[in-house]
Amino acid sequence: MEALKQGADTLFLLLGAVMVLAMHAGFAFLELGTVRRKNQVNALVKILVDFSVSTVVYFIVGYGVAYGTSFLVGAEQLAAKNGYELVRFFFLLTFAAAIPAIISGGIAERAKFWPQLIATAVIVGFIYPFFEGIVWNQHFGVQAWIKGLTGEEFHDFAGSVVVHAVGGWIALPAVILLGARSNRYRKDGAISAHPPSSIPFLALGAWVLIVGWFGFNVMSAQKLDGISGLVAVNSLMAMVGGTLVALIAGKNDPGFVHNGPLAGLVAVCAGSDLMHPLGALVVGGIAGGIFVFMFTLTQNKWKIDDVLGVWPLHGLCGTWGGIAAGLFGSTALGGRGGISLAGQLIGTAMGVTWAVLGSLLVYGALKATMGLRLSQEEEYDGADLSIHKISATPEREANW
Repeated sequence: MEALKQGADTLFLLLGAVMVLAMHAGFAFLELGTVRRKNQVNALVKILVDFSVSTVVYFIVGYGVAYGTSFLVGAEQLAAKNGYELVRFFFLLTFAAAIPAIISGGIAERAKFWPQLIATAVIVGFIYPFFEGIVWNQHFGVQAWIKGLTGEEFHDFAGSVVVHAVGGWIALPAVILLGARSNRYRKDGAISAHPPSSIPFLALGAWVLIVGWFGFNVMSAQKLDGISGLVAVNSLMAMVGGTLVALIAGKNDPGFVHNGPLAGLVAVCAGSDLMHPLGALVVGGIAGGIFVFMFTLTQNKWKIDDVLGVWPLHGLCGTWGGIAAGLFGSTALGGRGGISLAGQLIGTAMGVTWAVLGSLLVYGALKATMGLRLSQEEEYDGADLSIHKISATPEREANW
């Protein structure tokens, strides 16, 4: 029976890993559909190569930083317990690799290729797993300190803060240091609109992310006996809540409609195992409103050219998710309890602070040494031709 349980747990986590791996296709197509046509190839290549770099770095360094496990041992040892620890690495890698995938959408259309790969290596190798280890592996006694102070540990079941808020808040300084796309904000105050190149691809990306997210949240139990239908239905309710509010607040704009469910899902990750489904609906709805309002504000008023709105979507909705778990996870609002709002505020603030400091250090150093941005001519030609020497849709067919 023990061998059967180990095998079942390993399969359960492997299926989760594959579902979250599929989400990276969602990231790719969401970016491809949002950027202009001359940057579509770059969106696809970036996500795949970022994932590949993340895998190597997280395997050799990052997973050890977070969980103290080294894979530099014999294969016989690695295969113990059906290779559960290896599959756990695969599952948690797909979370870690989401950080550069998030950043990619913010810096799209004008970022150099190689400096971003270096940033990916540093972020996935140290910055992300350092905080991951604090929250999910009791590093440095921080969770014990929060529990002593507030009565409960900081709770983040599936990564509203650990993954999404950290990714979004790392992206913000990167976007600001990079600067707006050329001719986006004109000297006379006018704003040049850059509409999405393909709503169908944008929608496809959103749908792939939505489906994969049920692996992201439900499989965060990491063992078959921890699976909870509450997590699944809370994810569903938050998704539709975000969609409906984004539909209304965004005045039926398809870009907002398809990012609304993602905002809801980002926000519900932290407390998806604690909330009542109606609470999850409200949390997701508020997140949909946050995304629409803050995306518009950052683009039009603050003139921060965050192409996919990754700071509002992941940074702010993830922050809201960390706090919302403390509110809607409480028994007073129909939740299961065992959570402290003060603890959630402390843990969330720590994640945001760590992400911003890490980002300023990494992207500040890269800007000072290698530069972050394509030349004006390269940006005008588009990242596809400038970096990859081919466009998504060649202008002419071969005529020989």
